[in-house]
Amino acid sequence: MTAFDLSAYQPTDALHLWWLGRPDSPVLVGELRIARKTKGVSLRYGEAWLKSGFALSEDLPLDPREFFPVEQETAAGAVDDARPDRWGERVIRFLDKPPRLAVLDFLFYAGDERFGALGVSVSPDAYLARSMGPLPQLADARELEELVRQIVAGEPVDPHKRRLIAPGATMGGARPKALLALDGVPWILKFNEPGESMDLPLIEHATMTLAAQAGIRVARTMPVKVRHGHALAVQRFDREGGLRRHALSANVALRAAREGLGYPELAQWLRRRGVAAGGQQQAHRHELFRRMVFNILIDNTDDHEKNHALLMTDSGEYALSPAFDVLPSGQALGYQQMRVGAQAADSTLANALSESAQFGLKKAEATEQVKTVCAVVAGWAKHFARAGVSGRDIESLAGQIDRPFLREQRQGWLAG
Repeated sequence: MTAFDLSAYQPTDALHLWWLGRPDSPVLVGELRIARKTKGVSLRYGEAWLKSGFALSEDLPLDPREFFPVEQETAAGAVDDARPDRWGERVIRFLDKPPRLAVLDFLFYAGDERFGALGVSVSPDAYLARSMGPLPQLADARELEELVRQIVAGEPVDPHKRRLIAPGATMGGARPKALLALDGVPWILKFNEPGESMDLPLIEHATMTLAAQAGIRVARTMPVKVRHGHALAVQRFDREGGLRRHALSANVALRAAREGLGYPELAQWLRRRGVAAGGQQQAHRHELFRRMVFNILIDNTDDHEKNHALLMTDSGEYALSPAFDVLPSGQALGYQQMRVGAQAADSTLANALSESAQFGLKKAEATEQVKTVCAVVAGWAKHFARAGVSGRDIESLAGQIDRPFLREQRQGWLAG
């Protein structure tokens, strides 16, 4: 990659999308243009990609026409997952102060370390993209914490330190974060919002390790002590041995397939597009069921479709990514963000079981999985304490996780 001088960037109606599966050999995908009707970004594949590439998502088949976004202020198909998240946009607005704030500009400013394997360049002839330089190290964690505080407070930031905050590392979320390299491996470092009373990064670590006990594959996490509580390092699963993996959020995948935004719909998407070899798609559908049940019982009601990712394999099939962004929401809503079953998004185990067949589970199998997850979540408080979560935070979380609505469901299944 050739780094582009950001000060030379001028708003334009067209940029260029590149494939970075092998970063040392970028491949031009096509042209991105401002779609004025939707205030978004369109995609037209290049001739070479049409001959030898693949459809980035189901709503972007290999076809020479121009593809437009359906929703306002989004990008077409899989390109939308290359946009910065809400924190990334906040960083770009505050630190970079682009001369224009169109979706196309945010796609460029997100930079070379964005989630997945797509990149945005000012040129169709060479991959000229925004580069943030070397990633920060673990020793920079406290300095990163201070940068986050300055950004949130709207205080001036030393121009030489701006490279420490990369804006495009995840597909969704408003929590402050930065990129990090640990022993040459890329991680994301997540922080609390300044002023947050609970140690959410440590709570997320405890929740993720608890989920692993329920047979859920989770992204590797490591708490990092900072001045105010903890930050949480999360190993990137879209990077593997120097390669980048094409990724789709469930949001893009389900909308592209014209499916509803629900767990049963995602299970059926995996049945159709998942890895067939070795029964992997079936195993991933079963795991998705456990994730849904775990989210219900741990009161994670922020389980929206951008918090589920699908990773493309060398065969062109997709695997369910490790779970990420899993922690109690502390809202006691009684409903999930995605559809659970026959009773829409209601946070009940009966609702979860109502469409268990969509996950490839017989009723008896689904019942056993529910009992397994219930048994794990029943020990949440002890597990959180062992993970270092404070008694005050555990007491606060108990008001949601152990409130009668969830506790009685859990106990009823364990007693049955």
